[in-house]
Amino acid sequence: MVSSTLTRTWRQCSGLFKVCIQDGLAYKAAGVIWVLTDVANAITMPVVWLAASKGGAIQGYTSGQFVAYYLCTLMISSFIVCHFMWDISMEIREGVFSSHIIRPVPYMLYIVVRNFAWRLVRSGIFFPWFLVFLVSYTGATGPVQLHLGWEFWTSVLLGHFVSVTLVTAMAMIALFTEEAQTIFELYYFPMLFLSGQLFPLALLPQWASKAAKFLPFYYTTGAPTEILVGKADAAQIPWILTMQVAWIGLSLVLFKALWTRGMRRYAGVGM
Repeated sequence: MVSSTLTRTWRQCSGLFKVCIQDGLAYKAAGVIWVLTDVANAITMPVVWLAASKGGAIQGYTSGQFVAYYLCTLMISSFIVCHFMWDISMEIREGVFSSHIIRPVPYMLYIVVRNFAWRLVRSGIFFPWFLVFLVSYTGATGPVQLHLGWEFWTSVLLGHFVSVTLVTAMAMIALFTEEAQTIFELYYFPMLFLSGQLFPLALLPQWASKAAKFLPFYYTTGAPTEILVGKADAAQIPWILTMQVAWIGLSLVLFKALWTRGMRRYAGVGM
């Protein structure tokens, strides 16, 4: 019985995954636009920190490590960072959400598969740019050792699920108000500063850096990047992975609570 349920779920997810991959490939222009915004960061931020460090080190980061950190963050974030709350909010407001909730696949599982497929497409679009910047900054990076062990890959996968579950839980606010977009915009301020996308957390004051490591944002892109460039000690890695799992669990609990209450209010307006 359990095996048949798992087999059916696997078939549903694999079929949905193929459809979502085709959908992502059909709308490559949107992916290119998002990638171009990342390209701007890849051009400006390494140059800023190369000038600031002037061949020295800032909080343990040499100029080469700064460049490697930003390039790795950009590549990792193209797979990890989820922005699906905008799509979910629009679908709820327009009534398209109704077609999703009557599907045999649980809604959270549907979003996870849908986002995973889109992230793979987006990463594929960004990868050639990543190689271009890697070659362009070869002289600036210097000898930087990357740590590509199982800890890194596990952290990347968990970081992806931290982002998608947290964002999907937050998107359920749209079941209670039509002005959810304003709340979503507020999400980006702490996310950019505390996730490590704008700068490594080591550059924050010590109290802020410690506080950030109890929040979910760092466990999306910051933690995997620090593991990759060797800025996370071996003793810290089990804590990082544990916190990632904990935030996935908390996000799922929050999603379930908002989903249960929100579905009592949802009326399919806009259909």
